[in-house]
Amino acid sequence: MTKTELVARMAEKAKLTKAQAESALAVFQCAVTEELVNGGKITLLGFGTFSSVERAARTGRNPQTGKALKIEAKRVGKFTTGKTLKDLDACKGSCKGKPAEKTGTKPAAAKAAPAKAKKK
Repeated sequence: MTKTELVARMAEKAKLTKAQAESALAVFQCAVTEELVNGGKITLLGFGTFSSVERAARTGRNPQTGKALKIEAKRVGKFTTGKTLKDLDACKGSCKGKPAEKTGTKPAAAKAAPAKAKKK
């Protein structure tokens, strides 16, 4: 899928104009880049996590000559898939243009416990 095709699909699913969808995608890309440059990370539950990682300096090889060369240390962007993307077969048909509905129950700690009467 190309950027143009992605923008067209976003516009259709979110009922936006293509210009609005392209603007939203540009803002998303900018926000992710800024956060990673500042050393932060962005977690989209179920989808994945964008983070920055340090690559150590290392020795590589020129594939044409086989000659060793030094590759400098640098920071690079990384994407780690979330639970939803880890099993794509289970995701078929789950995206209908709306955010995925939450399933399951509340954790036990979140359930309200009946209040006990104080003894005097």
